[in-house]
Amino acid sequence: MPAVKGDGMRGLAVFISDIRNCKSKEAEIKRINKELANVRSKFKGDKTLDGYQKKKYVCKLLFIFLLGHDIDFGHMEAVNLLSSNKYTEKQIGYLFISVLVSANNELIKLVVQSIKNDLFGRNPIHICLALQCIANIGNKEMAEKLHDDIPKLLVSGDTIDSVKQSAALCLLRLLRQAPEAMQMGEWSARLIHLLNDQHMGVVTAATSLIESLVKRNPEDYKGCVSLAVSRLSRIVTSSYTDLQDYTYYFVPAPWLSVKLLRLLQNYSPPEDAAVRTRLTECLETILNKAQEPPKAKKIQHSNAKNAVLFEAINLIIHMDSDPNLLVRACNQLGQFLQHRETNLRYLALESMCLLATSEFSHEAVKKHQETVITALKTERDVSVRQRAVDLLYAMCDRTNAEEIVAEMLSYLETADYSIREEMVLKVAILAEKYAIDYTWYVDTILNLIRIAGDYVSEEVWYRVIQIVINRDDVQGYAAKTVFEALQAPTCHENMVKVGGYILGEFGNLIAGDPRSSPAVQFQLLHSKFHLCSSSTKGLLLSTYVKFINLFPEIKPQIHEVLRSNNQLRNSDVELQQRAVEYLQLSSVTSTDVLATVLEEMPPFPERESSILAKLKKKKPAIEQQGEAKTSPRPKAQVNDDESVPTVPLSNLMQQESAAVPAPALVAPAASTDLLGLSTPAAPAQNSLPTSGGGLLVDVFDSFGSTAATQNGFTPGADEGFKNAEVVDTSYAIEDNIKQ
Repeated sequence: MPAVKGDGMRGLAVFISDIRNCKSKEAEIKRINKELANVRSKFKGDKTLDGYQKKKYVCKLLFIFLLGHDIDFGHMEAVNLLSSNKYTEKQIGYLFISVLVSANNELIKLVVQSIKNDLFGRNPIHICLALQCIANIGNKEMAEKLHDDIPKLLVSGDTIDSVKQSAALCLLRLLRQAPEAMQMGEWSARLIHLLNDQHMGVVTAATSLIESLVKRNPEDYKGCVSLAVSRLSRIVTSSYTDLQDYTYYFVPAPWLSVKLLRLLQNYSPPEDAAVRTRLTECLETILNKAQEPPKAKKIQHSNAKNAVLFEAINLIIHMDSDPNLLVRACNQLGQFLQHRETNLRYLALESMCLLATSEFSHEAVKKHQETVITALKTERDVSVRQRAVDLLYAMCDRTNAEEIVAEMLSYLETADYSIREEMVLKVAILAEKYAIDYTWYVDTILNLIRIAGDYVSEEVWYRVIQIVINRDDVQGYAAKTVFEALQAPTCHENMVKVGGYILGEFGNLIAGDPRSSPAVQFQLLHSKFHLCSSSTKGLLLSTYVKFINLFPEIKPQIHEVLRSNNQLRNSDVELQQRAVEYLQLSSVTSTDVLATVLEEMPPFPERESSILAKLKKKKPAIEQQGEAKTSPRPKAQVNDDESVPTVPLSNLMQQESAAVPAPALVAPAASTDLLGLSTPAAPAQNSLPTSGGGLLVDVFDSFGSTAATQNGFTPGADEGFKNAEVVDTSYAIEDNIKQ
């Protein structure tokens, strides 16, 4: 055992040595129990214990606690040590309190009183011990009782620098623990002036405190901007020899520089021209220093230097007012894209995502497109590849949309599973937003379904259907393309959904070609029927009844399918009901009535795309920053003179079943919203219940005699047809399955 010098507490050293020499866990526990019994007896029986002995025994209890054993006594003795005038005894008391006394302990009131006594004392060492204890166990009660004492200590001219540092960080702790109890408004002006303090340690601690206060009440601390710029200027323009005590590997005060740059990001660019000019000079100096050769080869030097650089770039992006600085920042980040350090490449990609949203630096970011695409294909780290996807999405515009979408589709085939869903959403958004023509958009989405069908959400394929329905010039092409896609040996279910919907609406546009005759279309779709889920089967049955209207010549084939036991006796009540109702509808109604009921879907109203909304939910921070930087786009532009109606795709099979209106038997010009995309005037009486039996809707009675008379029918004209109860054949009831 090493020799004990001075006030070394020999008994504690012997106890620690005994514990270390124990050969087994049982021996250690036996020795600890013996010592606990000894300490307990001393505390209870010996009333003449002096401060040294109390300190020694409290230290033993603290050591036992650190070994993992519970301590249920000795707390009062530790509190008594706080009243000692000896540093070592007071230190051990505060240490025990900080480690073993919880914020809810009943002794906290005594501890707070001892802390107040030390704060009002003249000994700076005792004051620092009290402040350190507050910083360790500070709670709401402490904040309420000390919220005036600590600020006084911080701004007092008599307080030494080390105490000011501790006071600032102690206030920061209380501010985080109990912000409602810390009312700092009256101290704001005096706290701001701490940024001018001569001691760099005080400035560093005060900057952390002020930044936290600024986030709560920015207006109260607006005066800190000019002082922060002034202090930053002095640091940036100084050499590493000027601030030797605060220079880290030849970088002057890097931590303080980073804190000041973050503090300035809470405010808009300075309105004072002189302050703005000085800040611009600081940022230019930081960018210039980044180009200088390193003063040391150690990684600590480059880390400190790059930390200041990246924070300066974040401030440049936040200000978004100086094109020269933005372009220079972009060029600097471009150099990091091929750096050997993975962390630097990640940070560069992340910062460039923000730069891409600025009108001043967007073109500069686009120059690095090939490098980013290479990173997407070759990076080992999936998080870096994720940032590369984000940057490609951010830098995309009309000039490079086709190339970027093609590259993302190419990479999607081998992409990590963790990022595929987000990539699918981004490809879908870019394809819609920057499509040169609708045929390219349709090709892209169908290719997306083919490559990553499992990750294509309903919002995506809903959206392509909406656009096809709203655009007459693309309907024939979409029908032809989806027909060809369905001919593949293996076909994803989402492709079957899109194919069933589009062919059911516009299959007649390609029926003239013998290779895509009505019978071929029907057989192609029905060949996928047995492989699909119940929801898709329900959609295909709706397509079949649409085919009866479009192609009367294949009505017998479709009736045969609807009459089969697989449909009429299906265990799924939804499919059974559809088969029965569709069969009855197509059997008892006249051709004109059938054509009216099964007419084409009307165009969808214009609303915000829910694909973008879904992406924002996945990455709210980046998307919100991008929105703030870019000009508002009320519609997703598809070509130069037209816009795509941006319907919420989650509303395609809209609302819960109670919000779906029944089909109106009126001409197309007066047709109601069959999918429930617009707000129904009276949803209660026209809603479709979710239960099987209640889902039946009388075609005439649901809309009253007025609608029937307008179409040339009277309520009693055709009893057989009137009693044939059907559901909305225009896919309006798909929501019951989708939801």
